[in-house]
This record gives sequence, structure tokens and C-alpha cells, in this order.
Amino acid sequence: MGNLFVKLYGDDDKMIEYQERRYKEILVKYQELFPHSSDEIQVFSTPGRTEVGGNHTDHNHGQVLAAGVNLDTVAAASRSGDSIITLYSKGYEEAFIVDTKDLVVRDEEKETTLALIRGIAARFKELGYDIGGFNAYISSDVLVGSGLSSSASIEVLLGTILNYLYNHGKIDPKLLAMVGQYAENVYFGKPSGLMDQMACAVGGFVTIDFKDPSNPLVRKIDFDFGSQNYSLLVVDTGGSHADLTEDYAAIPGEMKAVAKELEAEVCRELTKKKILENIPLLRQKVNDRAVLRALHFLNENHRVTQQVKALEEDNFEEFLKLVKESGNSSWKWLQNCYTSHNPLEQGVTLALAITEDFIHKAGVGACRVHGGGFAGTIQVFLPSEKVQEYIETIEPMLGQGAVTLLNIRPFGSMKVDLNSLEL
Repeated sequence: MGNLFVKLYGDDDKMIEYQERRYKEILVKYQELFPHSSDEIQVFSTPGRTEVGGNHTDHNHGQVLAAGVNLDTVAAASRSGDSIITLYSKGYEEAFIVDTKDLVVRDEEKETTLALIRGIAARFKELGYDIGGFNAYISSDVLVGSGLSSSASIEVLLGTILNYLYNHGKIDPKLLAMVGQYAENVYFGKPSGLMDQMACAVGGFVTIDFKDPSNPLVRKIDFDFGSQNYSLLVVDTGGSHADLTEDYAAIPGEMKAVAKELEAEVCRELTKKKILENIPLLRQKVNDRAVLRALHFLNENHRVTQQVKALEEDNFEEFLKLVKESGNSSWKWLQNCYTSHNPLEQGVTLALAITEDFIHKAGVGACRVHGGGFAGTIQVFLPSEKVQEYIETIEPMLGQGAVTLLNIRPFGSMKVDLNSLEL
């Protein structure tokens, strides 16, 4: 077996065996669905992503630190010879079919896979790249609701397929990320930032500065997470993301309200000194929580710079300290660990309390709320030898399978060389 799978998925023998079976099943299923396909079958893989630093900073033009992970979305695909995209996805009986000659926005397709396919093809065409029909079968291991960005993984994967099938793979991954964001914003109807797509496209640790959101600065961090003998986990706390739209919208809204009172548009244009000097005014004009969230932004934005510096200097202990600080700020200042509309349900907060107690006793590790917050998952860094003990501690409380073990994947969205896989 070539070492590509080891680089993509880690060196666990059971994981490698699983991925070998998975890729074979994807190819067999593709051939069953498209038995008359005459073009060469190609395979593509796009990782999910984990947010590491910069909790709710991107929408106020801040900095983030994210990373691609080993849970990915894989597709077998080939050109169809016409203008029709036909995509089957594991778990769905019906195909998603889009004619690339008809790329107008359709209101009835909002929040559907059809919208993403049509939107990505439309953006390729607008930017002057070639498009055409293809047949594809997709299988995703990026858990929905895990905070690992299953939708962004699929968006970038679709762009990668068009990139290789029709554009010789010449389109930069950063542009593929922006194409995915465009499709999600304009066609799917979700006003998302760019962090998710960018981490999926680029892979590894990546820092993004949104000071100019139309031209974000993206930089991949040279850091070997695998050499630290640490594991990255996400823990499903059992909560639902349903009916949290108002909670999510309130965060950028309150931050921008603080900025507006201080004659700015976003918190990136403020200083902590200016906020502290104007707290009496801000308490009258906005509210206490808005002030706290604005202060969180400024601290968290600076903390991303410190995290990047720690990784680049191979100072993993300092990095973990900053992860703890990020989690502490999200819990106390940003306040996105439970919804104020249902304060009696606090799965995220409870999971953090249990985990912090475990880390305190072990004397090592770090944890924080993962992603948007209010429900869903937490993120945990632990020495690999402590992982099983942690699972045995927390899963009886949160449920079997609550813990997902991850690796940082060094590669972003890519075409997979089948010859190197010995399938």
C-alpha cells in the first residue's frame, strides 16, 4: 500500500483498511450507476475542517486559524459528454441533476444540493473557466452537525471535479474556496463566511485574515501535528442546531452595533482601549453582552496571531495554552455555549465542564467550544495515551460514539492518483 492513504487518513491499520474498502465501494457503485460511461473515471477527495482559533471573528473582518481533517468527502467522476451533471450521493436514492446550460438562481432550490451544483457551475462560467456535464457518485464521512463543515467539503469537492475534468487542474484552491462560498451565499441562500471552504480547499493548518474580505490573506502553516503525540477530538454533546439562527445572527449584529456607536463598521477597526474608555456610553446605547462580545473579538483576533506564532516556532505547549484561553473567552465573553432561549439545556457547557475536570486531573490537554456554538460539539486536544481513558470517562455521560478521533490532514482538496493506491 502506498503511503498516500497514511498521509490522508493517519497510520492506524484499521482506518487504512476501512478506506481501502470505502474507495473500492465508491468505484463499484459508480460503475453500477453509470455502466455506459466511456470517459476515464477520476477520484477526488476534499477534507472537512476544524476551527482552531478565531471563534466568531471572521464576520467582523478578523483572523481565524483552521485546519483540514482526515474525515473527507470522496467522489468518483467522469465527463458525461454533454451539458448534464448527474450526481448520486450515498444515502440518497434519487440523483441530483443540473443542466449547465441553465444556471439561473432558482428560489425553489434554496438550501438544496441542486443549488450548490448550479451555483458552482455558474461561478466557473462567470469567471471564464470551462464547464460541462459530468457523472459522479459521492460518499462523505464528514459528519453532519459535527462542526466539521460537511457542506463546505461538498462545495469545494464539486469545484475540484470541474477544475480537473474541464480545466486541467489549473485553478488555485483559494479560488475554489471562494467559488464554494459564492454558491452557498447566492444560490443556496446561506450568508456564510469563507473560513470553512478555505480550510477544506487548502488543508493542513491555515490562517486567514479577513481585514479585506474581498481579498482575504491566506497562509498555510508549516507544522507537523502528527509529531506531537497528541490527538484531536470532537465531542458531540447531543444538542440540536435547529432554531439557533437568531443566536448566531446576534453575535455579528451586537459586535457591529458596538462598532457603529464608536464610528466604525466592524470590530476590526476598534481598539480595546477605545471600547474600555466608552463602556458607560456603550452600556446605554447597546447592551452589556454586546460589549463583552466586542472585547472577545479583539482578544481572540490577537490570540490567532499568537497561536500561529506558537505553531511556527514549534511551541506546542504555548499553543495549547492559547486554545484554553480561546475556550475560556468563548464561554465567558462571547457566550455561545448555550442559547439564552433555553438556558436549562447546556450540553456544550456540561461537556466542557467534564472535559476541563479530566484535563485538570491529567495535567495536560486543552478544550474549547467548536465552531458556531450554542449546541453541537466541543474540541479537545489530548496526549494520545490519554484518549481511551477520556472516551471511557465521557461517553457513558454523553452517549456511545460521542467522541470522534481526528487527524490534521496536510492536503486540501485534491485529485487522488488511483495508481498509487493499489486498489
